[in-house]
Amino acid sequence: MSGMPIPSVEYGLLLPLLIVFGTAVTGVLFEAFVPRRARYVMQVLLAVAGLAAAFAAIVAVGRELPASGRIAVLGAVAVDRPALVLQGTLVLVGIMAVVFIAERNIGAGVPEGPGAATAPTAAPRHAGLDAFTPQASAVPDSVAELDAARAGVTQTEVFPLTLLAVGGMMVFLAANDLVTMFVALEVLSLPLYLLCGLARYRRLLSQEAALKYFLLGAFSSALFLFGAALLYGATATLALPEIGEQLFSHSSDPLALIGAGLVLVGLFFKVGAVPFHSWVPDVYVGAPTPVTGFMAAATKVAAFGAMLRILYVALPALHDHWRPLLWLIAVLTMVVATIAAITQTEVKRMLAYSSVAHAGFVLTGVLSAIPAGISATLFYLVAYSFSTVGAFAVVNLIRNPGGEEELDMSRWAGLGRRYPIVGLLFSMFLLAFAGIPLTSGFISKFAVFKAAAEGGAAPLVVVGVVASGVAAYFYVRVIVLMFFTDSPADPPHLVLPSVWSKAAIALCAAATVLLGILPQPLLDLVDAATQFAQ
Repeated sequence: MSGMPIPSVEYGLLLPLLIVFGTAVTGVLFEAFVPRRARYVMQVLLAVAGLAAAFAAIVAVGRELPASGRIAVLGAVAVDRPALVLQGTLVLVGIMAVVFIAERNIGAGVPEGPGAATAPTAAPRHAGLDAFTPQASAVPDSVAELDAARAGVTQTEVFPLTLLAVGGMMVFLAANDLVTMFVALEVLSLPLYLLCGLARYRRLLSQEAALKYFLLGAFSSALFLFGAALLYGATATLALPEIGEQLFSHSSDPLALIGAGLVLVGLFFKVGAVPFHSWVPDVYVGAPTPVTGFMAAATKVAAFGAMLRILYVALPALHDHWRPLLWLIAVLTMVVATIAAITQTEVKRMLAYSSVAHAGFVLTGVLSAIPAGISATLFYLVAYSFSTVGAFAVVNLIRNPGGEEELDMSRWAGLGRRYPIVGLLFSMFLLAFAGIPLTSGFISKFAVFKAAAEGGAAPLVVVGVVASGVAAYFYVRVIVLMFFTDSPADPPHLVLPSVWSKAAIALCAAATVLLGILPQPLLDLVDAATQFAQ
């Protein structure tokens, strides 16, 4: 047809996305055609190689990209420096997540024989680091599941699922129109719903977490889609730059205001901001710990990247309307999450509320509405990702006598004295969360608070500083427990990971320290990445 635009696909600009999705599809084909014995090794190698190639492609695209960025695929995808910085972060987080997901140290296995499970000298039910159930379709604790565990069956579908989630996140934060953004939202969400229900232990809790995440995620997606429809009704376009242009002449249109609010609510759910955070503690505790670390880091990067693009490209004309909303959400998020975290007695649930509180800190940079706010937000997301993945990786190593993850905080007493390296690593990540100097967390919080103050949000900075001071209490409490409290009678033990997981944890620790001592290279990078392509 003469009136139909001829599609133009800029393959060079989209190479990182094509590599990730191509690797994910290849992984699905491996599941169908590769023999089970070779499937695990091939899936791990494929996932790591694909993500490494995608990172190299991101660097190559960034070197050739003009400062103003470029638009690809008929305006559907924006390839600019903010997107490339966050996509590079997602790929690095994905590599570390794949390494932790790939742990298959199965320890002593499953005890057999009458009374084996209750015998004092029986081996643990599962003393290794395989966080995933051997058969997801089986009823929890059924004969089929136990037989699969005895046979050493492993879930290898988790690798293409993880890659699909990474690919969806990369598109989500680079989408230049609301339809592409919604499709990417579903592509990143559906694999996460599945991954959350695959925990080896606490099977019912894991399935409950997956169901909660799915139902609440469906509602948030529906709100996002309804908001996009209202914005289309107000502006007659779905492209973010064109929405921005139209709203300068329709900034008081109730249809546009309601649509923008619903779109932001969908994003608030993804970042776990109060009052849309109710899913975070249950899902983080129920999901396999490697998946929890991946979600806590990567989902925030993707959602905040999309939020920056919507606020600064599509909704700048509504600045006076969305800024008070972000003020309210940021204050509620920091205060409510900090208070809730103080009362927690489980490590993963405490880290879950900590993640919610950090969403409030990031929002202080987002709402500053100045270029320094964009660069501070990007720095915060990069630094926070490494600390979060590392912290959850350490949690996955601490097991009770039955082989399950030891989540009861009181039983971590004396852990730092028995395992000094593990205690120091976990303490380093906690201090970074608290924003202690010489860690990446201090530079991150200083950057977002400085940007918020320059943007006229000084009262919000005061709230953030007070919340950070209070939050330091529950982080330091864990450190005191690990190093200055006597161990229980039957203390948890440490399961040693593979050399690759050790290297990934060491990389997270090194990034946490280096970004606190020598942050300037990353600060220079994000300072040059404040312009969105339009």
